[in-house]
Amino acid sequence: MVSKASFNQAINTNKAVNSNNTERVDSYSHPLAPRGMSREIAAMHIGVSASLFDIMVKDGRMPKPAQINARVVWDRFRIENAFEQLFNAPLDTNPWDKE
Repeated sequence: MVSKASFNQAINTNKAVNSNNTERVDSYSHPLAPRGMSREIAAMHIGVSASLFDIMVKDGRMPKPAQINARVVWDRFRIENAFEQLFNAPLDTNPWDKE
């Protein structure tokens, strides 16, 4: 069980606390943005939930990941490029807005 003091210290220092009370640096709050990102971090990077991110990967709005040994990672540069492309797509129009 993680102690309250360890938890509070981790919050104040941008570190995560493992169940065995050891600390690890949270990769997203690290001063250098990681090039390879987990699904959760990639979703957070573009401001959506992990479940919406999954849908966006499936429908092609976001790139597919690469596998590095047992890890599945998304490339930050490809994520950012795909995110930029979202703003080039036409917005859906509401048929009720037509005059």
